Parts: sequence; structure tokens; C-alpha cells
Amino acid sequence: MSRTPAALVRTLACALAVALLLGAAWAWRWYAHTRAPFAAYEPRELVAGGNQPPAPRVAPELEQLDASGLAAAAAYAGAHGSQALIVSRHEHIVFERYWQGTSFDTLSDAQSLTPLLAALAAGVAVSHRRIGWPDAPVGAFISEWSADPRGAITVRNLMQSASGLAPAAPADGNKDLAALALSAALAGVPGQQRNAQPLDPQLLALVIERATQQRYASYLSQALWRRVGAADAWLWLDRPGGTAHADCCMLARQGDWIRIGQLLVRDGNYRGEEVIRPGWVTLMRAPGKADPAYGAYLRLAAQSSPGQEGYAARDVFMAGAGGGNRLWIVPSLQLAILCSSALGARDAHWDDGHIPNLIIRAVRDRGPPGPRSGADVSSLVPGH
Repeated sequence: MSRTPAALVRTLACALAVALLLGAAWAWRWYAHTRAPFAAYEPRELVAGGNQPPAPRVAPELEQLDASGLAAAAAYAGAHGSQALIVSRHEHIVFERYWQGTSFDTLSDAQSLTPLLAALAAGVAVSHRRIGWPDAPVGAFISEWSADPRGAITVRNLMQSASGLAPAAPADGNKDLAALALSAALAGVPGQQRNAQPLDPQLLALVIERATQQRYASYLSQALWRRVGAADAWLWLDRPGGTAHADCCMLARQGDWIRIGQLLVRDGNYRGEEVIRPGWVTLMRAPGKADPAYGAYLRLAAQSSPGQEGYAARDVFMAGAGGGNRLWIVPSLQLAILCSSALGARDAHWDDGHIPNLIIRAVRDRGPPGPRSGADVSSLVPGH
């Protein structure tokens, strides 16, 4: 039976109304899951991603990993408030486990993984000769400090949390982060003492902005985030159009951090593409003079925390020492291990060595690691 034009119009109108309602419901779910939980992190600036599929997923046995060791690591992670455990070997995702209703795509606060991106972006800027070399004085980029003793602080000092600057008071939402960093007093000799504080990654991001003549979020997207295929992410700003936090609080899919792990495993190469010149990641994980237990926003395996397991491989290094997120890298085994959790979710019995050790010991073709190479600056910048 054919319909009259009026009936067809009514049918189309009903269909359109249903579509709009469904669209509104989807939009509200998206807002609830991605915006509402992080309402305090406003305003924000987009770090545009490449939105590419993650690395191929394969069964653990195809990458010579024992399933029982992975299961034990997951049991420990789940018992200690984790949201995700993702393991990659040879650029394949070999294991995933999620808790608390999350998934690979769940938006989360990167917490203390955030400064790692500033160090990686600085490596791209060095590769592109926007920054001359790791020991370039920041006074060459920050004109306000060109004739100031603070201008002698180097890029490497900032990456190793050894600027010598006095810690600033915590910034609230109304403070100008750049002005706060530039007003910090010099309290010690740069490079002599490690003091993890927000000022150093904040100043490193400012150096990157001045050196590249781009906003930090834009350069981070172009130089790094888009090139590893991660989804869109956001940096928290101090005010509309203002300065982005480089010390914390990047909002990104929790699973996308395994891409950064894979980049670190391959010394700046991501799935066949050279994102950062070889040698930069090696430089980042070289022991700092101020504290040999740390590199550039990385904790090294040279010294384990008191009362915790020593690492089962000599070349392990870890990002995310503060907060609940952890990213362990084992270059000798081509392993990247991500374990995420909400800020403050780690209990007093959490051991940073336990999960990576279970997974390292689960590798069936494991051999003795080779000597850890030093950081050869000449391989990054010819002539230095």
C-alpha cells in the first residue's frame, strides 16, 4: 500500500526526531565520560592526534611470553587500584586488562607522565635544529633571562629537574604560569641538585615555544602526538588562550601511552618512522649528575626504592614516579608496560618493581642484557 505525501513527511519527521534524540543522548554520554569528570581542568587546548589504530594485537605466546606471569602481574595490578595494564613487545600489544569500567579509549589524567612529552618534544626540536644542543643555555631562548644568572640554566638541567630554582608556590587557576616560572629565584647552582618540581617542565615547554615560534600544544601535536597516531588529547591552560600546564594533567586516552612506551623502546622510532633522531632517548635515560637514579623525567633501575624489589633487568627505566600511572621500558627485551590508575590510588604496599619483574621473568627467550650505552651528543647534533 503506497503512502500519501503527508504520511511520508510525518514518517521522515519522526525518523529525524529519533535521530536527533539519539544524537543528543550520544553527545551527553560523550560529555559525561570525557568532560564532566575533568571539569576542574578548564580551559583546555587541543593537542590534535593522528587517530590511527594501535599496534597489532597478538597472543602472548607468539612473542615468547608466559601467560601465567602476565596473569600474576594483572592480579597484582587489580589488587592495587589499577585501571589498566597493557603490555607491548616488539611493537605488538600482547596483553590487556582493564578495571573500573575503563578501556583502551578511556580518557584519563596523565598525571606525572605529562612532563615526559616535553623532554621528547625537546628532542625533536634538537633534531630540527630549533634547539642547538642539550646543554644550550635557556637564556638563548628566554629573552627575559638573557643577561640574568638564571639564563645559564641548560635544557638538560630542566629535563633532569636540576635547574637550581627555588620551588614556587602552587599555582591556582588564576595565576599566569609563565610569569610564575619566570619570577622564580635561583636558589642553587644549576645541575648540582635534583629537585622535582613543576617549574622545570614548565620552563622547558616555554623554551620549546620560543625556539619553535609555536604554541606548545601545536608543536607537541605536530612533532610527536600526531606522529605516533594517538587520538586527540588536551592540555590544561591557566586561563583562556594562556599557558599550558607542561608539568601535569594532560587528558588523553589511557591506552595511547603504550605508543609512547613503544617509541621509547625503539629510541625514537615508531613502527618504522623516525620520530626523534636516534640517541635522544638514550640521552634521556643517562644518569643525571645531580642524582644518578634519574634521567630526564625518568627513574632508572640503577637504584631501586628502599624496601622495594630491585629490577630483574639492568636497563629498566620508568616514567610516572608521582601519581598512579607507571610506564616501564625494558629496551633489551623490547618491552613496554603501562599500568594506570587514578591519582592517589596506590596504597602503601604498592611496589614499583613487582609488575615489571613478573613480566620480565615471563619472557621465555630472555638473555643477559648488554651494557647500557651512554648518550653520544654528536649523534644528535653533528659537531658537538
